[in-house]
Amino acid sequence: MDEVIARSRVGAMTYLSPSGPLLDESTNAALLGALTASIASNQVQLVLDLGRVPALGGKSLEILLDTSAKLAALGGRLKLVNPVPLVQEIFLATGVGERLSVSELGDRQHSTLGIPTAPGPHRRRLGEILVEHGVLSEAQLAETVRLQSETGKRMGQILIERSFVGEAELLKALSEQLGLPYIAVRAGLYEPAAAALLPQEVARRLEVLPLFKVEDTLTLATADPQAIPVFDEAHRLTGCKLRIVLCRRDDILKGLFDAYQNSDFGNALLEAQAGDLELIESQIPDDYTAIDQMAGASPVINLVNSLIQRAIRDKASDIHIETTRGRSRVRFRVDGLLYEVMTPRAELHPAIVSRLKVMANLDIAERRLPQDGRIQVATHGRTVDLRFSSLPGVHGEKVVLRVLDKNQSILDVEKLGMSDSVLGRFKQLLGRSHGLILVTGPTGSGKTTTLYAAINYLKSMETNIVTIEDPVEYQLDIINQNQVNEAIGLTFVRMLKHVLRQDPDVVMVGEIRDRQTAEIAVQASLTGHLVLTTLHTNDAIGALSRMIDMGVEPYLLASALAGVVAQRLVRQVCPSCKTSYLATPDLAATYGWDQSEPIRLVKGRGCASCYDSGYKGRLGIHELLQSDEALQRLMVRSPSRDELAAFFKHAGSRSLFEDGLQRVLEGRTTLEEVSRVVHAV
Repeated sequence: MDEVIARSRVGAMTYLSPSGPLLDESTNAALLGALTASIASNQVQLVLDLGRVPALGGKSLEILLDTSAKLAALGGRLKLVNPVPLVQEIFLATGVGERLSVSELGDRQHSTLGIPTAPGPHRRRLGEILVEHGVLSEAQLAETVRLQSETGKRMGQILIERSFVGEAELLKALSEQLGLPYIAVRAGLYEPAAAALLPQEVARRLEVLPLFKVEDTLTLATADPQAIPVFDEAHRLTGCKLRIVLCRRDDILKGLFDAYQNSDFGNALLEAQAGDLELIESQIPDDYTAIDQMAGASPVINLVNSLIQRAIRDKASDIHIETTRGRSRVRFRVDGLLYEVMTPRAELHPAIVSRLKVMANLDIAERRLPQDGRIQVATHGRTVDLRFSSLPGVHGEKVVLRVLDKNQSILDVEKLGMSDSVLGRFKQLLGRSHGLILVTGPTGSGKTTTLYAAINYLKSMETNIVTIEDPVEYQLDIINQNQVNEAIGLTFVRMLKHVLRQDPDVVMVGEIRDRQTAEIAVQASLTGHLVLTTLHTNDAIGALSRMIDMGVEPYLLASALAGVVAQRLVRQVCPSCKTSYLATPDLAATYGWDQSEPIRLVKGRGCASCYDSGYKGRLGIHELLQSDEALQRLMVRSPSRDELAAFFKHAGSRSLFEDGLQRVLEGRTTLEEVSRVVHAV
């Protein structure tokens, strides 16, 4: 108990500080034991510090309520301090915060969840609230009222159908009108014990999500606060009083997937979502169909489809499906970081891998060798490619799916996040008729996206653009794209030799991996072609050193090089929970910032829309080295890295770290994020 909950005394106050989630029997027992021991020692003024508690469950909430009542009867008090954002939302969603003394809760009652004070006897009209909030115009309101009188439909239904307001804005207005909380359901805001009170098939049919059971009250999320028959059925089946909270329908369906993930897979795991996902280009007869036609099929099929669907909806770049001793795990990479989303039973792992191999048209019997493939699905009216890779491990095969969603890709150089000065010089490079442009950075730094944006900028009917890729990630119109196939000897080198006979104006080479490819790319740029390619180096000058180390003659590289762009991706501060603060004088002095005026920086507090990370989305930071006569003279001498670094600094070019600091001053990211991605030099 002492290891889980630290205890200290300050005067008459006893401070208890739990560490870790209060969800299972052992942690709840430790919490109850610490509180009971304090009361037994006549310590009745208790402060519970929740700063290190990431999540609470229904049982721990009951313990807090019971302890608070006991202390009040003894003339004491239980005060909760420093709750993290997720715990604050649990208090507000369940109503427990109204019965306990919780610090830092009042402001969030309105700003985050949109929970208003209880409605008075004269309830405001929904349309008036929407107009007041600026999300609906007077003309749109009049049109909605007219349609309502003609059709008899609910106002909310008409507003959504006519796209006058979004579902979230409508629910927030209903929250204010009805005095019901509005929440964004996410992991931690529901628990399996509460979900188990309502059968999964019933919850999905009613489109409700049980969140927490506290004493005899079940908190139930719904997108329709007027569905009285739904609430009557839920009350009858659970035997609980209901506390209704409002939530988007899509969030409820996603939450149902997680809340019931540990249920019996012998039953139907997930029901269909009409038209959500369809496997296309499969060569296996009768193997592909929409999910809504799979309700009676294997639950593993439904599980895999639901995972893909959720990854696309959450804008994940990769899906990791792996197994260890006695446990399987699924993680999504969102904005460059991995988040665990579910833990299926270990015995299901081989079936999940086999299903993915079937979708990728691979050999399901081969489990000893790595395999690569491609899956194409249609979801929400668009086509998404998934790149499949399996790797045998000690406990089974690990599968990684790279999600290639063209709808989320950036194919516009104006949207790459380049500063105005870098963007202007980058366009100058692309405007050249010949030369070698290198885009460099580690894996996952956005190099391929920059190349695609560049060729999309250059494409026209008057220009012959040919690409050599491994693999082709996004298919573009009027671009001649070619894929390397090492198995049949179609390498970068061989294909590049033949591409140069196709009368290209612009050649994009996915990556320079060896000396032969580097030499041919340099020769192509010297013979009247604009060549764009990537290298895996840390910065711009590192790309020049790498090319020379590969064996490219310095005098040839000096003549061919047009410029080098080095880049990284940094996470942007989440707009939903952004807050600002003033930089200290010491911090400003460290980075040489002008202190004539206060310097205001930003950070994210963490909220439902950003996985509590404080960041959402990414932008690029760049450094650009443009070739000129001075650089050419230096390159001919086969310079060392130190000489190149001195030249880069003398040229006045902004480094990656300096470009990142500029983004910090612009209020788009944080110092911690820039320092995580690139070190000061």
